[in-house]
Amino acid sequence: MLIRDELEQRERAILSPYAAKACETKGRIRPEEECDIRTCYMRDRDRIVHSKSFRRLKDKTQVFLSPQGDHYRTRMMHTMEVSQTARTVAVCLHLNTDLVEAIALGHDLGHTPFGHAGERALNDVCPLGFRHNEQSLRLVERLEKEGRGLNLTAEVRDGILNHGTNDAPSTLEGQVVRLCDKIAYIHHDMDDGVRAGLVKEEDVPAPLRRLLGETTRARLNTFIHDIVITSRDRDCVCMSDEIGSALFELRAFMFRHLYTNEAARREEIKADRMLKQMYHYYVEHPEAMTDEFYKMITERGESRERVVCDYISGMTDQYSKARYNEIFVPHSWSRY
Repeated sequence: MLIRDELEQRERAILSPYAAKACETKGRIRPEEECDIRTCYMRDRDRIVHSKSFRRLKDKTQVFLSPQGDHYRTRMMHTMEVSQTARTVAVCLHLNTDLVEAIALGHDLGHTPFGHAGERALNDVCPLGFRHNEQSLRLVERLEKEGRGLNLTAEVRDGILNHGTNDAPSTLEGQVVRLCDKIAYIHHDMDDGVRAGLVKEEDVPAPLRRLLGETTRARLNTFIHDIVITSRDRDCVCMSDEIGSALFELRAFMFRHLYTNEAARREEIKADRMLKQMYHYYVEHPEAMTDEFYKMITERGESRERVVCDYISGMTDQYSKARYNEIFVPHSWSRY
């Protein structure tokens, strides 16, 4: 018997009846031979980790643009914290941890440089619109591996696409990631905000602190326990009404006191202008992009506007600033 078969049998024996089993996957866009030692969701997780898009996350903004310090989260660290939190919840609910990890590790692959400021900038200027979850799906389906994509399973692609607040993943594993994404960024963004001196723990409204905990660590613990207790033996993953409402109150507090902080906003305005200028430049001069992206327009018939978004959203913070300087900032020169 193949090791993969043993793993699939184990899933059937120990996972919740509501869990997604690898042997029941809806499959891939392109059929391919199965691995003899890994389930399909294990392979998807590995493909994401080894992708170029995943590696670039380490140099992309989470909240603070170009922070001076080694301990502020990057998009990579956010992704890892979502994955770890989601895995803990999945284990407690007897769900498929391989599927959870694959979705969590891939959910933000399409994020722009400079975080949500970059996403808003591209969405403002591109007539086709831009959403990072849709870009994440586009990356794994069409852009990675020189246009072949990663050929992930339907369940992983669904979870990546539907991890937003108003989305509805088709698997419980996708629902776990959707919730853990929110509690992860609320937890670590508050932690980073305190470190940056932009907000203090005592600024959190007293009723929320009494209900959820006095520290970021305590609140994370409260959220995870509530998801597990509320979702046990159910065909959905959710929070209790009380804690769920408190989560959104805390999120609203973060928007008022951290995400719209004047110091952070000044840097976001710079990033917004920079990416919009770059977008217009590359739409007018698509040949200035790398050959890989230029050929998507000339040989594959892709929309110029969409490909420019592909190109810019794939940049790291530092690379986008370097490209901007090359295009728009005068350089010294000499005559020969």
